[in-house]
Amino acid sequence: MKPFILNNKEQLIKSDNGLMQTLRANEISNSICERIKQYKREVKIVNIGTVFQVGDGIARIHGLDEVTVGELVEFEEGTIGIALNLESNNGGVVLMGGGLMIQEGSSVKATGRIAQIPVSEACLDRVINALAKPIDGRGEISASESRLVESPAPGIISRHSIYEPLQIGLIAIDLMIFIGRGQRELIIGDKQAAIGQKASSVAHVVTIFRESGAMEYTIVVAKTYLAPYTGAALVEYFMYRERYTLIIYDDLSKQAQAYRQMSLLLRRPSGCELIRRCFLFAFTIFGKSR
Repeated sequence: MKPFILNNKEQLIKSDNGLMQTLRANEISNSICERIKQYKREVKIVNIGTVFQVGDGIARIHGLDEVTVGELVEFEEGTIGIALNLESNNGGVVLMGGGLMIQEGSSVKATGRIAQIPVSEACLDRVINALAKPIDGRGEISASESRLVESPAPGIISRHSIYEPLQIGLIAIDLMIFIGRGQRELIIGDKQAAIGQKASSVAHVVTIFRESGAMEYTIVVAKTYLAPYTGAALVEYFMYRERYTLIIYDDLSKQAQAYRQMSLLLRRPSGCELIRRCFLFAFTIFGKSR
Protein backbone atom coordinates (compact mmCIF):
# COMPACT_ATOMS: atom_id res chain seq x y z
CA MET A 1 0.00 0.00 0.00
CA LYS A 2 1.47 3.32 -1.07
CA PRO A 3 1.44 6.18 1.46
CA PHE A 4 -1.06 9.02 0.93
CA ILE A 5 0.55 12.42 0.45
CA LEU A 6 -0.97 14.90 2.90
CA ASN A 7 1.34 17.83 2.22
CA ASN A 8 4.96 18.58 1.55
CA LYS A 9 6.00 17.78 5.12
CA GLU A 10 3.85 14.82 6.15
CA GLN A 11 3.06 11.33 4.83
CA LEU A 12 0.39 8.87 5.88
CA ILE A 13 1.77 5.34 6.13
CA LYS A 14 0.41 2.02 7.29
CA SER A 15 2.11 0.55 10.35
CA ASP A 16 2.61 -3.10 11.25
CA ASN A 17 -0.55 -3.19 13.38
CA GLY A 18 -2.68 -1.88 10.53
CA LEU A 19 -3.14 1.62 11.94
CA MET A 20 -2.47 4.73 9.90
CA GLN A 21 0.34 6.89 11.23
CA THR A 22 1.70 10.26 10.21
CA LEU A 23 5.43 10.55 9.60
CA ARG A 24 6.95 13.98 9.16
CA ALA A 25 9.63 14.76 6.61
CA ASN A 26 12.08 15.99 9.24
CA GLU A 27 11.76 12.68 11.09
CA ILE A 28 12.63 10.85 7.89
CA SER A 29 15.62 13.13 7.36
CA ASN A 30 16.84 12.65 10.93
CA SER A 31 16.48 8.89 10.62
CA ILE A 32 18.53 8.86 7.41
CA CYS A 33 21.23 11.07 8.93
CA GLU A 34 21.44 8.77 11.97
CA ARG A 35 21.86 5.76 9.72
CA ILE A 36 24.62 7.53 7.80
CA LYS A 37 26.48 8.33 11.02
CA GLN A 38 26.28 4.71 12.16
CA TYR A 39 27.49 3.36 8.83
CA LYS A 40 31.09 2.19 8.94
CA ARG A 41 32.81 1.43 5.68
CA GLU A 42 35.80 -0.83 6.08
CA VAL A 43 38.37 -0.66 3.32
CA LYS A 44 40.62 -3.71 3.16
CA ILE A 45 43.66 -3.61 0.91
CA VAL A 46 44.66 -7.04 -0.39
CA ASN A 47 47.82 -7.79 -2.33
CA ILE A 48 46.72 -10.04 -5.19
CA GLY A 49 48.85 -11.76 -7.81
CA THR A 50 48.45 -14.24 -10.66
CA VAL A 51 49.88 -17.71 -11.23
CA PHE A 52 51.75 -18.06 -14.52
CA GLN A 53 53.41 -21.43 -13.91
CA VAL A 54 52.65 -24.34 -11.59
CA GLY A 55 54.03 -27.85 -11.27
CA ASP A 56 55.99 -30.23 -9.02
CA GLY A 57 54.70 -28.53 -5.87
CA ILE A 58 56.04 -25.13 -6.96
CA ALA A 59 54.02 -22.17 -8.25
CA ARG A 60 55.53 -19.10 -9.86
CA ILE A 61 53.48 -15.95 -9.48
CA HIS A 62 53.69 -12.29 -10.40
CA GLY A 63 51.86 -9.29 -9.05
CA LEU A 64 52.57 -9.82 -5.34
CA ASP A 65 54.85 -6.83 -5.04
CA GLU A 66 54.66 -6.51 -1.25
CA VAL A 67 55.03 -10.16 -0.27
CA THR A 68 57.92 -11.06 2.05
CA VAL A 69 60.09 -14.15 2.33
CA GLY A 70 58.39 -16.82 4.43
CA GLU A 71 54.96 -15.21 4.16
CA LEU A 72 51.88 -17.38 3.75
CA VAL A 73 49.91 -16.91 0.53
CA GLU A 74 46.48 -18.30 -0.27
CA PHE A 75 45.32 -19.43 -3.69
CA GLU A 76 41.75 -18.94 -4.83
CA GLU A 77 40.89 -22.62 -4.39
CA GLY A 78 42.12 -22.62 -0.78
CA THR A 79 45.63 -24.08 -0.99
CA ILE A 80 48.22 -22.43 1.26
CA GLY A 81 51.77 -21.78 0.11
CA ILE A 82 54.95 -20.21 1.46
CA ALA A 83 56.78 -17.56 -0.55
CA LEU A 84 60.47 -18.46 -0.58
CA ASN A 85 62.05 -17.20 -3.78
CA LEU A 86 61.52 -13.50 -4.59
CA GLU A 87 62.79 -12.06 -7.85
CA SER A 88 62.38 -8.70 -9.56
CA ASN A 89 59.28 -9.63 -11.57
CA ASN A 90 58.01 -12.88 -10.06
CA GLY A 91 58.19 -15.09 -7.01
CA GLY A 92 58.42 -18.79 -6.22
CA VAL A 93 55.91 -20.33 -3.82
CA VAL A 94 56.12 -23.78 -2.24
CA LEU A 95 52.68 -25.41 -2.11
CA MET A 96 51.76 -26.87 1.27
CA GLY A 97 48.97 -28.95 -0.23
CA GLY A 98 48.06 -30.88 -3.34
CA GLY A 99 47.14 -27.81 -5.36
CA LEU A 100 45.50 -29.94 -8.05
CA MET A 101 42.99 -27.21 -8.90
CA ILE A 102 45.60 -24.46 -9.29
CA GLN A 103 45.97 -23.45 -12.93
CA GLU A 104 47.78 -20.78 -14.89
CA GLY A 105 45.90 -17.54 -14.45
CA SER A 106 44.56 -18.42 -11.00
CA SER A 107 44.62 -15.62 -8.46
CA VAL A 108 46.65 -15.71 -5.26
CA LYS A 109 46.66 -13.28 -2.37
CA ALA A 110 49.15 -12.47 0.35
CA THR A 111 47.90 -13.07 3.89
CA GLY A 112 50.34 -10.71 5.60
CA ARG A 113 51.30 -13.47 8.05
CA ILE A 114 54.70 -15.09 8.32
CA ALA A 115 54.57 -18.89 8.37
CA GLN A 116 52.94 -19.84 11.66
CA ILE A 117 50.89 -22.68 13.08
CA PRO A 118 48.01 -22.88 15.59
CA VAL A 119 49.04 -24.41 18.92
CA SER A 120 46.95 -25.68 21.82
CA GLU A 121 46.40 -28.66 24.09
CA ALA A 122 44.01 -30.02 21.47
CA CYS A 123 47.01 -30.94 19.28
CA LEU A 124 47.80 -33.85 21.60
CA ASP A 125 46.72 -37.28 20.36
CA ARG A 126 46.56 -36.00 16.77
CA VAL A 127 48.41 -36.50 13.50
CA ILE A 128 49.06 -33.22 11.69
CA ASN A 129 50.94 -31.85 8.70
CA ALA A 130 53.53 -29.09 8.53
CA LEU A 131 50.88 -26.37 8.98
CA ALA A 132 49.37 -28.14 12.02
CA LYS A 133 46.30 -29.15 10.02
CA PRO A 134 44.86 -32.52 11.07
CA ILE A 135 45.32 -35.38 8.61
CA ASP A 136 43.91 -38.17 10.77
CA GLY A 137 40.27 -37.61 9.77
CA ARG A 138 39.13 -36.71 13.29
CA GLY A 139 37.95 -33.16 12.66
CA GLU A 140 39.50 -29.75 13.07
CA ILE A 141 41.77 -28.71 15.95
CA SER A 142 40.54 -25.75 18.00
CA ALA A 143 43.31 -23.31 18.88
CA SER A 144 43.24 -19.69 20.02
CA GLU A 145 47.01 -19.13 19.88
CA SER A 146 49.64 -19.42 17.18
CA ARG A 147 53.43 -19.57 17.03
CA LEU A 148 55.90 -18.72 14.30
CA VAL A 149 57.36 -21.74 12.57
CA GLU A 150 60.82 -20.15 12.64
CA SER A 151 60.72 -18.42 16.00
CA PRO A 152 64.04 -17.25 17.49
CA ALA A 153 65.64 -19.50 20.08
CA PRO A 154 66.41 -18.22 23.61
CA GLY A 155 69.81 -16.64 24.12
CA ILE A 156 72.70 -18.21 25.96
CA ILE A 157 72.18 -16.12 29.11
CA SER A 158 68.58 -17.26 29.54
CA ARG A 159 69.47 -20.94 29.24
CA HIS A 160 70.11 -23.13 32.27
CA SER A 161 72.74 -25.80 32.61
CA ILE A 162 71.69 -29.42 32.27
CA TYR A 163 71.13 -30.72 35.78
CA GLU A 164 68.06 -32.97 35.61
CA PRO A 165 68.17 -36.45 34.02
CA LEU A 166 65.65 -37.74 31.52
CA GLN A 167 64.40 -41.20 32.37
CA ILE A 168 63.07 -43.07 29.36
CA GLY A 169 61.82 -46.10 31.31
CA LEU A 170 64.38 -48.68 30.14
CA ILE A 171 66.59 -49.49 33.14
CA ALA A 172 69.55 -50.61 31.00
CA ILE A 173 69.66 -47.30 29.14
CA ASP A 174 68.92 -45.14 32.18
CA LEU A 175 71.81 -46.75 34.10
CA MET A 176 74.41 -46.78 31.34
CA ILE A 177 73.66 -43.64 29.30
CA PHE A 178 73.04 -40.30 30.96
CA ILE A 179 70.53 -38.16 29.05
CA GLY A 180 69.73 -34.80 30.59
CA ARG A 181 66.72 -32.59 30.00
CA GLY A 182 67.71 -30.02 27.43
CA GLN A 183 70.35 -32.27 25.91
CA ARG A 184 70.50 -33.45 22.29
CA GLU A 185 71.17 -37.13 21.79
CA LEU A 186 71.81 -39.04 18.56
CA ILE A 187 69.86 -42.28 18.15
CA ILE A 188 71.24 -44.68 15.54
CA GLY A 189 68.94 -47.43 14.35
CA ASP A 190 68.61 -49.87 11.50
CA LYS A 191 68.28 -48.74 7.90
CA GLN A 192 64.80 -47.73 6.74
CA ALA A 193 63.81 -47.29 10.39
CA ALA A 194 62.88 -43.63 10.03
CA ILE A 195 59.24 -42.63 10.19
CA GLY A 196 59.27 -40.32 7.18
CA GLN A 197 58.83 -43.05 4.57
CA LYS A 198 55.18 -43.40 3.56
CA ALA A 199 51.67 -43.07 4.98
CA SER A 200 51.43 -46.75 5.93
CA SER A 201 54.58 -46.48 8.07
CA VAL A 202 53.18 -43.45 9.88
CA ALA A 203 49.87 -45.25 10.45
CA HIS A 204 51.74 -48.25 11.88
CA VAL A 205 53.69 -46.07 14.32
CA VAL A 206 50.52 -44.25 15.40
CA THR A 207 48.83 -47.61 16.02
CA ILE A 208 51.70 -48.68 18.28
CA PHE A 209 51.44 -45.41 20.20
CA ARG A 210 47.70 -45.86 20.71
CA GLU A 211 48.00 -49.45 21.85
CA SER A 212 50.60 -48.48 24.44
CA GLY A 213 48.65 -45.41 25.60
CA ALA A 214 51.41 -43.01 24.56
CA MET A 215 49.33 -41.16 22.00
CA GLU A 216 47.52 -39.26 24.77
CA TYR A 217 50.60 -37.08 25.26
CA THR A 218 52.09 -37.33 21.75
CA ILE A 219 51.80 -35.25 18.57
CA VAL A 220 52.83 -36.80 15.25
CA VAL A 221 53.92 -34.39 12.51
CA ALA A 222 53.98 -36.19 9.15
CA LYS A 223 55.45 -34.12 6.34
CA THR A 224 58.68 -34.16 4.38
CA TYR A 225 59.42 -30.44 4.35
CA LEU A 226 59.13 -28.08 7.34
CA ALA A 227 58.03 -30.83 9.73
CA PRO A 228 61.02 -30.39 12.12
CA TYR A 229 60.28 -26.69 12.48
CA THR A 230 56.60 -27.41 13.11
CA GLY A 231 57.48 -30.00 15.75
CA ALA A 232 59.85 -27.56 17.46
CA ALA A 233 57.17 -24.85 17.51
CA LEU A 234 54.68 -27.24 19.13
CA VAL A 235 57.24 -28.35 21.71
CA GLU A 236 58.08 -24.74 22.57
CA TYR A 237 54.39 -24.06 23.25
CA PHE A 238 54.39 -26.67 26.02
CA MET A 239 57.94 -25.86 27.13
CA TYR A 240 57.11 -22.23 27.92
CA ARG A 241 54.25 -23.52 30.06
CA GLU A 242 56.77 -25.42 32.18
CA ARG A 243 55.79 -28.80 30.80
CA TYR A 244 58.35 -31.55 30.28
CA THR A 245 58.76 -32.13 26.55
CA LEU A 246 60.66 -34.51 24.30
CA ILE A 247 60.96 -34.16 20.54
CA ILE A 248 62.23 -36.93 18.29
CA TYR A 249 63.27 -36.25 14.69
CA ASP A 250 63.52 -38.90 12.05
CA ASP A 251 66.27 -38.93 9.43
CA LEU A 252 67.11 -35.26 8.88
CA SER A 253 68.94 -36.06 5.66
CA LYS A 254 65.52 -36.45 4.06
CA GLN A 255 64.73 -32.89 5.09
CA ALA A 256 67.94 -31.72 3.43
CA GLN A 257 67.13 -33.69 0.28
CA ALA A 258 63.66 -32.16 0.15
CA TYR A 259 65.17 -28.70 0.57
CA ARG A 260 67.66 -29.41 -2.23
CA GLN A 261 64.96 -30.59 -4.64
CA MET A 262 62.80 -27.61 -3.77
CA SER A 263 65.73 -25.24 -4.34
CA LEU A 264 66.42 -26.77 -7.75
CA LEU A 265 62.77 -26.34 -8.73
CA LEU A 266 63.00 -22.72 -7.61
CA ARG A 267 66.06 -22.36 -9.88
CA ARG A 268 68.44 -21.58 -7.08
CA PRO A 269 72.20 -22.18 -7.54
CA SER A 270 73.16 -25.85 -7.64
CA GLY A 271 76.42 -27.59 -6.85
CA CYS A 272 78.53 -27.41 -3.70
CA GLU A 273 77.00 -24.12 -2.58
CA LEU A 274 73.51 -25.65 -2.55
CA ILE A 275 74.74 -28.77 -0.75
CA ARG A 276 76.21 -26.64 2.03
CA ARG A 277 72.93 -24.77 2.35
CA CYS A 278 70.99 -28.03 2.51
CA PHE A 279 73.05 -29.39 5.39
CA LEU A 280 72.97 -26.00 7.09
CA PHE A 281 69.18 -26.19 6.88
CA ALA A 282 69.24 -29.58 8.57
CA PHE A 283 71.61 -28.59 11.36
CA THR A 284 69.79 -25.35 12.18
CA ILE A 285 66.83 -27.50 13.15
CA PHE A 286 68.87 -28.94 16.02
CA GLY A 287 69.52 -25.41 17.27
CA LYS A 288 65.80 -24.92 17.88
CA SER A 289 65.41 -27.95 20.12
CA ARG A 290 65.83 -27.51 23.83
